[in-house]
Amino acid sequence: MKRRIVTTLLCGMSTILFAGACLAGTNDPRIQRREQNQERRIDQGVESGALTPKETGRLEAEQAKIKQDEERMKADGNLTRKERAKLTREQNRASRDVYRQKHNRRRQ
Repeated sequence: MKRRIVTTLLCGMSTILFAGACLAGTNDPRIQRREQNQERRIDQGVESGALTPKETGRLEAEQAKIKQDEERMKADGNLTRKERAKLTREQNRASRDVYRQKHNRRRQ
C-alpha cells in the first residue's frame, strides 16, 4: 500500500514538473528526454524496492533542483551552450546517483 501511494505521489510530481517545463518552452528536447528517463528509473526503483523512501526523497530533490536550474536558465528565453553543458553535467551526476542508490543493496 505504501509503495502504491509513493508511486502515485512521484508520478504526480513528475507530471507537474514536466508540465511546467513544457510551458517554459525548452530549446533542447534531449534535456526533457533525460529528465523523463531519470524519473522513470526512480519510479522503477521504488516499484522494485531497490530504493528506500529516504533515497527516493533525495533523488527527487536532486531532480527538482535540476528543473529549477533549467527554468532559471530559460528565463531569458534561451539556453546557451554553456547552460546546456551545466545541465548535462547535473544530469550526468544525477544519473550516477540513481544508479548507485538502486544498486547499494539497501531495501525497503
